[in-house]
Amino acid sequence: MNALLITGTDTDVGKTVLTSALVAYWQAYCKPRSLGVMKPLQTGTGDRELYSRLFSLDQTLEELNPLYFEAPIAPPLAAEKEGKRVKLEKVWQSFEALRQKRDWVLVESLGGLGSPITRETTVADLAWDWRIATVLVVPVKLGAIGQAVANVALARSCRVHLKGIVLNCVKPCSEQEIEDWAPADLIESLTHVPVLGLIPFLSDPTDLTKLAQVAADLDLEKLMPVSH
Repeated sequence: MNALLITGTDTDVGKTVLTSALVAYWQAYCKPRSLGVMKPLQTGTGDRELYSRLFSLDQTLEELNPLYFEAPIAPPLAAEKEGKRVKLEKVWQSFEALRQKRDWVLVESLGGLGSPITRETTVADLAWDWRIATVLVVPVKLGAIGQAVANVALARSCRVHLKGIVLNCVKPCSEQEIEDWAPADLIESLTHVPVLGLIPFLSDPTDLTKLAQVAADLDLEKLMPVSH
């Protein structure tokens, strides 16, 4: 499938930074191949507004974000507040339509791999249902190793096609802190999943030149559908 799902261990771990970096790189170096970006579900203000402002995507707001609820809480709860339900069939149809029109589609999940989408399904379930290759963002902080191990175990139990892990510095980190909190070799040894790179702390996560460079430093052979 010509798509990649970007998920994480939780909210605010760096999914948006990784997505932005890959989009910035694609638009700088992969034209004329076409790219689609999707936030399948969004609650509250956030990524769809950022991507619309930051990139020229040639997409409608509904293509970018098929399902939106105002309350910034878990989708099933946000939907219930509006007297609605989470219509995953609508999201799937939008994804398939976008995938048919673009060479590659980046899909950023809401929350973490275990976050609820409906009262019966999580992001991990969606990854399996859609048969979509997935990358897991793990924040560099104390506890990162355990979070990586637990989330990879969840991915395996849900039969997610996990291509790799990307570490992200959610705050300024020294090399020693990175090695102490999120050593790539230990994470790989415990999870048997490759670490595809590290995103340094970005003081300006909207700097497209810097974002493209961040992507270039990752293992793009495992993240992108073209050779570089």
